[in-house]
Amino acid sequence: MPTLILQGAALTREAAHTIADELNAAIKERGSHYTLRTDKPVAPETLATLRHTANFDINVLPENFDPAQVRLLVTDMDSTFINIECIDEIADFIGVKPQVAAITAATMRGEINFEASLTQRVALLAGLDASALEHVYNERLKPNPGAAEMVRGLRAAGIKIGLVSGGFTFFTDRLKQRFSLDYARANVLEIADARLTGRVLGKITGAAGKAEFLLDLCKQLGISPQQVVAMGDGANDLEMMKIAGLSIAYHAKPTVQAQAHAVINHGGLECVLGLLDIGS
Repeated sequence: MPTLILQGAALTREAAHTIADELNAAIKERGSHYTLRTDKPVAPETLATLRHTANFDINVLPENFDPAQVRLLVTDMDSTFINIECIDEIADFIGVKPQVAAITAATMRGEINFEASLTQRVALLAGLDASALEHVYNERLKPNPGAAEMVRGLRAAGIKIGLVSGGFTFFTDRLKQRFSLDYARANVLEIADARLTGRVLGKITGAAGKAEFLLDLCKQLGISPQQVVAMGDGANDLEMMKIAGLSIAYHAKPTVQAQAHAVINHGGLECVLGLLDIGS
């Protein structure tokens, strides 16, 4: 029995019931969202039409996904958990933000190999005073709307949270501590004499590294990938999203939205809770 989740600030009771009538679905109001259940599969073209005319999110959960069994959320950091691409903002302090941002955008669209692009972008940061990292964290980085609410809800439900990034440990480590997250993995910027060298230490965490992180945590927790939610916005998130029980594209690039189980385009990170029927 297909399950649909409707949510978003613009969602009204009337709109929810109209969709339920169109699909001949049973409907339940669940606080901030509505759950619809129907006996018939929802065709992709039907879902696309509904989304095209709605100013709220409409998602169909995978048939074999059980929200009650979820034990782990793995989320991307840049432009997903937080509001910026950290490397672009770092680059602003050395006068190369347009060049770096262009490479970042192409990479997130899947046009450039991530590992190669990160090496190229980090090289442009060589010589920058490392204090710029602190400036970015304190002055430009903000959690995306709903981050704290999402974390509280997941923790209350006993769901672990992992933060993973093709960015840098300078930021993931601080966010892990700030939000009491359970796990974090990212890349380590090499610093010598208080300046960036333009290199990354060790193996780069890219698309494959994110998927590896998810699987490592599954092994550690003794759970199946089917019990994991993976969320991101760019092409380098797709590998981890493909192996998760539920993949969420958060205000994501078109290629990611096209391949994710669910999309969040009209709300903040708190919408993750609606997809898992938490806090209703």
